[in-house]
Amino acid sequence: MGGSAGMVVLMATTILALLCMAAAGGTPPFSCWPGAPYVRFCDQRLPVEQRAADLVARLTLAEKVSQLGDVAAAVPRLGVPAYKWWSEGLHGLSMWGKGMHFTGAVKQVTSFPQVLLTTASFDEKIWYFTGQAIGVEARALYNIGQAEGLTIWSPNVNIYRDPRWGRGHETPGEDPITASKYAVAFVRGLQGPSPTTLQTSACCKHATAYDLDDWRGTVRYNFNARVSPQDLADTFNPPFRSCVGEGQASCVMCAYTSVNGVPACADYNLLTKTFRGEWGLKGYVASDCDAIALVHDGQHSRPTPEDTVATTLKAGMDMDCGNYTQVHGMAALRQGKMAERDVDRTLVNLFSVRMRLGHFNGDPRSNPLYGHFGANDVCSPAHKNLALHAAESGIVLLKNDAGILPLRRWTVGSVAVIGPNANDPGALLGNYFGPPCETITPLRGLNGYVKDVRFEPGCIDTACWSAATGKAVAVARSTDHVILFMGTSHVQEEEGRDRTSLLLPGQQQSLIEAVARAAKRPVILVLLTGGPVDVTFAKFNPKIGAIVWAGYPGQAGGLAIAKVLFGEHNPSGRLPVTWYPEEYMRVPMTDMRMRADPATGYPGRSYRFYRGPVVYKFGYGLSYSRFSRRLAASGLAGHQKSLLASLTSTPAADSGASHYDVEEIGPERCEQLKFPAVVEVENHGPMDGKHSVLMFLRWPNATGGRPASQLVGFRSQHLEAGEKASLTFDVSPCEHLSRAREDGKMVIDGASHFLFVDEDDEAEISFDARLN
Repeated sequence: MGGSAGMVVLMATTILALLCMAAAGGTPPFSCWPGAPYVRFCDQRLPVEQRAADLVARLTLAEKVSQLGDVAAAVPRLGVPAYKWWSEGLHGLSMWGKGMHFTGAVKQVTSFPQVLLTTASFDEKIWYFTGQAIGVEARALYNIGQAEGLTIWSPNVNIYRDPRWGRGHETPGEDPITASKYAVAFVRGLQGPSPTTLQTSACCKHATAYDLDDWRGTVRYNFNARVSPQDLADTFNPPFRSCVGEGQASCVMCAYTSVNGVPACADYNLLTKTFRGEWGLKGYVASDCDAIALVHDGQHSRPTPEDTVATTLKAGMDMDCGNYTQVHGMAALRQGKMAERDVDRTLVNLFSVRMRLGHFNGDPRSNPLYGHFGANDVCSPAHKNLALHAAESGIVLLKNDAGILPLRRWTVGSVAVIGPNANDPGALLGNYFGPPCETITPLRGLNGYVKDVRFEPGCIDTACWSAATGKAVAVARSTDHVILFMGTSHVQEEEGRDRTSLLLPGQQQSLIEAVARAAKRPVILVLLTGGPVDVTFAKFNPKIGAIVWAGYPGQAGGLAIAKVLFGEHNPSGRLPVTWYPEEYMRVPMTDMRMRADPATGYPGRSYRFYRGPVVYKFGYGLSYSRFSRRLAASGLAGHQKSLLASLTSTPAADSGASHYDVEEIGPERCEQLKFPAVVEVENHGPMDGKHSVLMFLRWPNATGGRPASQLVGFRSQHLEAGEKASLTFDVSPCEHLSRAREDGKMVIDGASHFLFVDEDDEAEISFDARLN
C-alpha cells in the first residue's frame, strides 16, 4: 500500500483496538502515541535499556517467548506491534527476507555493485555512501508503510579464504584489514550518524570462519571448521571485531558452522565473552536462518529441542531466524532447562535495538533525523549516480597490450559484442539483489557509444555447454573491434553452490580463442564474474589485447564498463583477492589453515601466506596513466627510538625472536606509538585519474607463521595528469606491525619491520629489544 494510506490504516487499527478493549472493559494499550497513558517504556528521556527492561517486565511468559523468532508477534494489550527482523541490504535492499515489500508506491530500489567489486575501489568514502544510501532507502520504505522492519542483516564480512566459495563475491575479499575497514565504513553509513537513534540496524555476518557452502558433500549445515587460535586472531575475527568495536554495529550474526567442535550459535565464549565482553557489542546476536534447529537436527549437538533452545539462549544468541525457539521455548522453561531471566536478558537486547530505531516513540514520520525520507529518496538521482560511480571505480584493468584501450569513439566504426553476459540483466546483480531502478547491460551501454553494434551471445548462458562458434566468428570477422563478455553467474556460484572449477565454464575458452583468431585486431575480454578465474590462456595470448574484470557491477554496470572501455573513466580498481591457477583445486576446501606447510605441500591461502604461482596477485590493477609512488622515509626518521622509549614491558622469547605483547603494552601506549608515514604520488599522464595506494608491511623473514607481507592501509586519490600529492598513512604498531603467535596472542617483534608501497622502495622501522 502507499505511504499515507499505510499510515492511515495503522492509525485506524490502533484506534479500533482501543475502542474494542474499552468496550470489553479492558485496559487500553500503551501505544506510545501522543496522549497515551504514561509508562516508562514510552519515556524517551530514559536510557533505552531501562525502557526495554520496563516493557519486558510487563510481558507474560508466553508473550516473551513469542518475541524470540524473526517474526515477532504483536502484543495488542501493550500496544506492541508485530515486527519482522529479517531484511537484507548487502548491495541494495533485497527481495530476500521478510521485512521489505516492493508492491506499493515503490517497486524498485537502487542496486549497487556486488560487494567484491565495490571493495576493488579501495575507497572508504564509496563504501560509506553506499551503506548510507541503502539505509536511507530502507527508512524511506518504512516511513511509507512498505517495510515491517529496519534491521538489515548486512554486511557479510567473512574472509574470502577459498576462491571456490559461492558467496565470496558478497564479501570484501581475502584481506582482514580491507574487510575490517569495509565493515566500519558500511556499517556507519547504514546505521546513520547517531549512535542513539539508528537509521537502520546493521548486522555483521557470519561469525566466524564461515566460507564453505557445499564442497563434495560437505555442506555448511554440518561442517566443523578446525581453526587455529592463530588464524582466528589474525584472519577470521578482525573484521567482526572492527565491525563491533569501531563500526558500532548493533548486531552480529552467528554462522551455521561449528568451529572446533562447537556450533557457532551455541558458543558462549564467542557470543558472550568475545562479542559482548571483549568487543563491547551493544545490540543483539542473530542466528543464521534455521541455525538453531540445525544445532539439534543437523549437527546433533544437543539431545533435545529444549536443550538446544536453552543452550543457545544462554550462550548469548538473542534472535532465532526461524521459529524453533518460539516453538520449543515454553517447554524449555517448564523443564527447567533455562530460566525466565535468560529470556528477559535476550528480550532487553532485542527491544533496546527496536527503541534505538525509534519504535515506541510515536509516529515514525516525526523522527527528526529520518522521518522526512519518502518515496522520492528511493532511486534518487544521487543514488543512481553513486551506483554508477561505485561500479566504474571498482572495475579492474588486468591487461592492456600495446595500449589497445581506451577505444576512441570517432575511430570505432563497428563493434562485435559477443558472449552470454553481454545482454543478461542477471549477470549484473549478484546474490541478495532487489528489483533495480534500471538495468543497463553491457550491450545497452555500448549502443550509446557505437552506431554499428552487432551482437551474438555465443552461448545460451554462462554454462556454455555448446557454443555457436561459427556465428560468433562470422560476426567477429565483419567488424572493426570485438568485445567479449564472458564469465560466471548464479549457475556457477551462489549461496549453497560452491564452484567446481576456476576455469571459465563450458566452451567459453574455446569460443574466445576462436573469435580471437578470426578478429581483425586483438580482442577485448570483459569478465563478469563474482570470484577469480584462471584466464592464463588469455593473459599470454597476443590476440587478446585487453582483459577487464567487472565483477557483478549492479544496475549501471553496462554504462560503467562502456565508460571505462572508451576512456571516459580511467580505471583505478585493484583486485581484493588473489587469482589462483586451476591447480589450486587440489587443495581441500575443508582445510582451514591459512599458513603454508611446505613439508606436506600445502600451499597456504591469500597473498599473506600462499606459496605458489598466481594468475594475478592481490592488489593488481592497471591504469591508462602511469603513476609513481614513493615512501618518504623522512617522515619516519627519528621515530624508532621514541617508539622504544615508551615501551617498558620486557621482550619475551618466541621461536627465537624477542617481542612485545600488545596486550601488555595497553591501549594508552598503543595510541602513543602511532606515527605518520607519507607516500608521494605522481600522475605522469596522459590522463587524469584516481589512484589507490596500498601500503604493506613485511618482516625480514616469513618464519614462525609470519605473513610474507601484510596490508597496513590504503588511500585513494584523484590526480590530474602531471599532478603530485602527498598521502599520509596513520600507522599503529599495535595494529599494523603486530603478528599473531600460535596461541593467538598479538605481539610486535623486537626487530626490523619494512613498510613498502612498491617492492623496490622500502622504509625500515626497528623495534630493537636491546635499546629498551
